[in-house]
Amino acid sequence: MSFLTYAAWGSTTLILLGLIMLRRHWNRLPQLEPDPALPDELPSICLCIPVRDEVLEVGPALDSWLAQDYPNLRILVVDDGSTDGSSELLRQREAAHPGRLRVLRNEELPPGWLGKNHALDLASRQPEAKAAQWLLFADGDVHASPSLLRRALAFALAQPTDILALLPAIDAVSPAERLVLPLAASAFLVLVPPHQVPNPRRLAFCGVGAFTLVRREVYEGAGGHAAAPLEAIDDMMLARRVKAAGFTNRVACGGPDLHLRMYHGLGELVRAMRKNAAALPGWWLLPPLIPCALGVGLAPLWLPFAGHPVLALLLWLLVPALSGDVQQRLSGRPMDLLWALWPLNILVFATGTAWALGDRLRGVNHWRGRDVSLR
Repeated sequence: MSFLTYAAWGSTTLILLGLIMLRRHWNRLPQLEPDPALPDELPSICLCIPVRDEVLEVGPALDSWLAQDYPNLRILVVDDGSTDGSSELLRQREAAHPGRLRVLRNEELPPGWLGKNHALDLASRQPEAKAAQWLLFADGDVHASPSLLRRALAFALAQPTDILALLPAIDAVSPAERLVLPLAASAFLVLVPPHQVPNPRRLAFCGVGAFTLVRREVYEGAGGHAAAPLEAIDDMMLARRVKAAGFTNRVACGGPDLHLRMYHGLGELVRAMRKNAAALPGWWLLPPLIPCALGVGLAPLWLPFAGHPVLALLLWLLVPALSGDVQQRLSGRPMDLLWALWPLNILVFATGTAWALGDRLRGVNHWRGRDVSLR
């Protein structure tokens, strides 16, 4: 067989295997109970939220946490040098909820830290966090239904759990977001088998920036964010350290009651890929990875010219149908016709990843206007 024939069948096999794993993992993803029982004495929870220039999202997101029906909750927001109006908005919310919310203003980023890691470490050292039995880490753009925290805690208490991650639904607004983010969320679920996450004999682990709930003593025992101050994928690596220390990690479905708009438009999508790809442990594999990923991701476009039009049509139809079904269930929203253009996703991945490679060669991580040295 020719090289093109091997490439055609190899690309088709990889995509089909990914779809099979996606369906298998979705079917094994635990769901939160709609109205679970809780103990009479509710454990205390401190929610820690880092915010930097998120004025478009942080107001409604914070309001959703302030509206939680869980009474034993305190909220700490670290305003990490915002300059876009977020600070004024946060001060207004703090004045309106003095017993529930406190805002800390951080002006300087110490050497050797990424901004989000430093903000969450700062929050974890506050009196409210030190007094809490559980710490919850959530990004500044995350919205939660009023009962979500109560239901998540009930899930964590019903079985041995030391760190719990919830998968959120993604609010996709612009065409680029609608095209890229649902498939990216599906790819995450392919890579993280939820039924293996609690298994101490398996390497699978899961932390999610939208919702990671961890016992405070476990967080401190694993070194917290201070154990990896330059780790850009902080949520996943925190879960990895906690599980490696012998504690129990679980993951469950949070959407559609947990949701967020991660990025605004194509520019932010590419910059986010730049930040996250630069943080991959095997970043030196990016040069050979990019052309391989392009070949697989663009397979429906070149398969007809390699003599395999049926394979191309099969992939073009199956990916949005099967991946889209998972996203519909996770988000509670209908199918999007833009998903039919799914091969274009790989171009965003390749652009951001190539940019990330340049950052790693320069030894920096760039996000929200900051260049942080990784050396």
